[in-house]
Amino acid sequence: MNTTTTPADTETAIAWDEAFCSEGANCFRFGRDAEGQAYIGTTQSPTYVTDSIDALRALISAVKSGAADHLLA
Repeated sequence: MNTTTTPADTETAIAWDEAFCSEGANCFRFGRDAEGQAYIGTTQSPTYVTDSIDALRALISAVKSGAADHLLA
């Protein structure tokens, strides 16, 4: 992901999925727009990260394969 932005920075309509919440109400949300951009944000802040849907797919695959496990230790 390469861009951090806030809703005031853009006029793009983002279709957000239902938030994914873990224990302690740490909620993340994923979204996409009609132009093929993917978005990741939290329910705690209006700031989000955006990149292509392919980049989001690669990020999720890497996380699922354990590439971020060291962050959880």
